[in-house]
Amino acid sequence: MDQLKLVALDEQDLKIVSAHVQDAVMKIGDLDFSATSKRFVMSMNRFAWESETGLLRRHHQRRKSVLDFNRVLGVKTSGIDREKREDVLSLLAIRFHEREAPAGAIELVFSGGGTIALQVECIEARLADLGGAWEATSRPVHKA
Repeated sequence: MDQLKLVALDEQDLKIVSAHVQDAVMKIGDLDFSATSKRFVMSMNRFAWESETGLLRRHHQRRKSVLDFNRVLGVKTSGIDREKREDVLSLLAIRFHEREAPAGAIELVFSGGGTIALQVECIEARLADLGGAWEATSRPVHKA
């Protein structure tokens, strides 16, 4: 499959991006916020859910990807120690909480209870794969 490139400009788009980055892993040090450019960037190794086809196929892939959010006014973290730059986070979901349309908060939810809230003027996000895929040793499992 070719490299994935997605743009999210509304809540429905953001749900699609969320599905594609579920179970992405990244180091805390790979998260970057620039207040001057109003940009939050996440470099990650995402699990390529779109390559999961067929019941008998057991060939799982990860891809180096970047997810960036524009028009970010501020960032708040909870349950994440930003000083531990080598710690690994696993992204579970991205949610949007509208305040005064089109502004609101984009919530990044991580396993273990950590969250990052991006205060945004509006939804403007881009997800892009940066290179080829490599074989993942396992498929993420979620308990019900």
